[in-house]
Amino acid sequence: MLIAGSGLDPVTESVMGPRKPPAERRIKGRGAAQAPSSIDPELETCVDLAGRDSAAGITRAQAWIARSDGPAARQCLGFAQAEARHWPEAMAAFNAGAQMAGSDAATAARLWAQAGNAGLAGGDPAAALAALDKALAGGMAGALPDGLAKGEVYLDRARARVAMKDEPGARADLDMALKLAPQDPLGWLLSATLARRMNDLALARQHIAQAVILASDDAAVALEQGVIAALSGEDRDASAAFSRARSLAPGTPVASAASTYLAQLGESATSPVKTPQSR
Repeated sequence: MLIAGSGLDPVTESVMGPRKPPAERRIKGRGAAQAPSSIDPELETCVDLAGRDSAAGITRAQAWIARSDGPAARQCLGFAQAEARHWPEAMAAFNAGAQMAGSDAATAARLWAQAGNAGLAGGDPAAALAALDKALAGGMAGALPDGLAKGEVYLDRARARVAMKDEPGARADLDMALKLAPQDPLGWLLSATLARRMNDLALARQHIAQAVILASDDAAVALEQGVIAALSGEDRDASAAFSRARSLAPGTPVASAASTYLAQLGESATSPVKTPQSR
């Protein structure tokens, strides 16, 4: 199987592209970044509205900013803009909120992290990396509790570094993400993909196995499992994984790639299987 030397396969790259910033689950206390008791009630109301109707959320946040600007109002605007997939506007709102937070390091770090995530979703890895560096810089790192909250920031910074073609830096950040948030299957998937890219198939096999344990119904995980199996000379396992990927996400780029790989495996067990990127 011929794999390009840097970056990610287009189908796997979709996992590393737009994904909803973790603002909502953090605000609601489902992550570790903000305890439920510390939630600003107006922020929670605004975020709930934005989740249902992004335009209404933007209007409410803008009215809040006009009435009483501050980090919480900017955070709500950022979340509403992200819900509308207005990524540059979302990043600008989160950045502004982080700058307003002043000595409140926890709020600033959370907002820098959300700005970085929005930057990644908007296809601006350089700006995302700058924001994520601020979230993890010096005292800011201490403002984020160990666990999922900080692990997500390292995971996003790894994504930014992959996009910037800094594979060693991405490897270091993914190692931290896995240590801090081992329950996140995305971390294991991206770690396996990066290990495969760096020709460390032993690590790739180990980490994709963990991703499968955590997310056996994820088509992207199944697809990467198949790629790694094929590279390891395990054609039967590769075929099973590609078949599962195709059945889990019919009509998607992942399914299309899986069908391509299956067809190539069927042509000849010894013929190289080319990823879409290597053509």
